[in-house]
Amino acid sequence: MKFDHLSPVPELDGIDCVILEELQKNARTSFKQLSALTGVAPSTCLERVRNLRRSGVVSAFRADLDLARLGRPVEALIAIRFHTHSRDQLDPFVEYVFALPETIGLFNLAGDDDFIVHVAVADVDHLRMFVLDRLGSRPEIDHLRTALVYERFRKHVIKLR
Repeated sequence: MKFDHLSPVPELDGIDCVILEELQKNARTSFKQLSALTGVAPSTCLERVRNLRRSGVVSAFRADLDLARLGRPVEALIAIRFHTHSRDQLDPFVEYVFALPETIGLFNLAGDDDFIVHVAVADVDHLRMFVLDRLGSRPEIDHLRTALVYERFRKHVIKLR
């Protein structure tokens, strides 16, 4: 995975912070609603959101899914340690893990573990199969450690002011 050069982050003022906090709560908030919250015209809100998107501060608008209702109620975090560290191993591994439908997220770490893979599966048998067959068969992996997630808490709004 190659990293693109990031554009400088624009200086955020109070209006931008209100817009960003509201869009985190509900990405479908209308420009009219943003206007009422910020005290500026809807066209100004539209232009500010466009600038925030252009600069990369807002990277995407997403739907938050209930994985249990989609038949994947079991979540786990799988810690992975590689035998050796090289770009030749890292990039194909990241691509492989992201192609797996069970994968929710992947974190590259400093420390004892090289990666944490966040997965959601139908049941514990599926999790066992995933760990043994999908990850355990990878030649670059030296060690795997699985932690079952009892409950996930997520901060949906990052405060900016």
